[in-house]
Amino acid sequence: MTDDRDARGRAVPSGRLSRLGAFGRLAAGVGGGVVAEGARRLAAGERPRMGDMLLTPANAMRVADQLAHLRGAAMKLGQMISMDAGDMLPPELSAILARLRNQAHHMPPQQLDKVLTVEWGRDWRRRFAHFQAHPIAAASIGQVHRARLPDGRELAIKVQYPGVKQSIDADVDNVATLLRVSGLLPKELDVAPLLGEAKRQLHEEADYIREGGMMTRYRDRLANEPGFVVPELHADLTTPRVLAMTYVAGEPIEMLEHADQSIRDTATQNLIGLTLRELLDWQLMQTDPNFANYRWQPETARIVLLDFGAARDIPAATADGYRTLLAAGLSGDRDAVRAAAIGAGFLGAAAAQAHRPLVDAMIDVILDNLNRPGPFDFGDRAFVGVVREQGMEMARDRSTWHLPPADTLFVQRKISGTALLAARLKARVDIRAMVEERIQIVGVKQARRAP
Repeated sequence: MTDDRDARGRAVPSGRLSRLGAFGRLAAGVGGGVVAEGARRLAAGERPRMGDMLLTPANAMRVADQLAHLRGAAMKLGQMISMDAGDMLPPELSAILARLRNQAHHMPPQQLDKVLTVEWGRDWRRRFAHFQAHPIAAASIGQVHRARLPDGRELAIKVQYPGVKQSIDADVDNVATLLRVSGLLPKELDVAPLLGEAKRQLHEEADYIREGGMMTRYRDRLANEPGFVVPELHADLTTPRVLAMTYVAGEPIEMLEHADQSIRDTATQNLIGLTLRELLDWQLMQTDPNFANYRWQPETARIVLLDFGAARDIPAATADGYRTLLAAGLSGDRDAVRAAAIGAGFLGAAAAQAHRPLVDAMIDVILDNLNRPGPFDFGDRAFVGVVREQGMEMARDRSTWHLPPADTLFVQRKISGTALLAARLKARVDIRAMVEERIQIVGVKQARRAP
């Protein structure tokens, strides 16, 4: 979630017709933009292409601004695309969608009061010594307010936007259709198979009782970890649409960019270590790697973990597939990595057979970089471009397209997002040593549990 103190309140469209109308106006606006851009180019003596007319800064801005206004699944899907697609998106769309990770209008006071009256009753203000009407953060599904109880305890109160949960299915379908029809998504990126799973996760994220339970599970697991802090749930104030927790101060995690190298390295090592434990040990993972879900406490050198709506249990088969893949990577055996990638669902057997030289070239590049002795420099991403080009070449062959299992996709989203943050911080971490240690620890635990 992001700081929204300077933004003006803007009521969230909560009814089905009002949200559908917003999509209709957006489609009309995009269409009008195409006509205007086409006329401009024709007047300049150019022969415009439809893709060029659609993918203009003005049209992209229309899409981003309307998604930010609708919030909920509409904005969340835009955020997911911008995080997950990464370098596959055209630069113009990538830049615009990235704004959705840092932009959300908040509810005006009258709408906020209506929501809290329904959840807590008409006299809800009497529960607090102070309730800050202006949110300290606003995101895709809810906004956060700071409050103080009569006994002096400081709370963070997350309030869900009205109509968000009821609009999830339709919003996801509408956004996907809009992005496909408008041409703002490249042909190589087919989001249709992910829509069902996206809807399921968004419904889970809109259940604040569930999120509170997940937050408590993480707080219990990390209670003795010096590198992390998790807010405490206040169950007496929590409802399906309001989540109450202790207020924990922190700065944006991106501020670590200006810290000493050793501090950046330690923080990144802690985050990577947490991801490995989530996957291989706990089989419980918070799968939303949005940078706003992490805060940094300079005075304690701790990372504040926020937003557990996307936390989910990971099937043992998924964890085992990753463990086999990681072990193969440590061995440096290309054939073992290829087989493990197919077994884990990362790679389709048809693609591996039809594009064997490309697949092996990608594996060789990754093995060469990850198995170098000493710390891995996340700031050096030269090899990423090489792998991306090879992957895009494979993607042109639609007959061998393969969609990994949903659980694998969500796990990979967390891993990729953690790597992006590590790159942002230009951290240097001995990944190989961390993976070796975690695989060994998990192996010992499994041996002890075996009959």
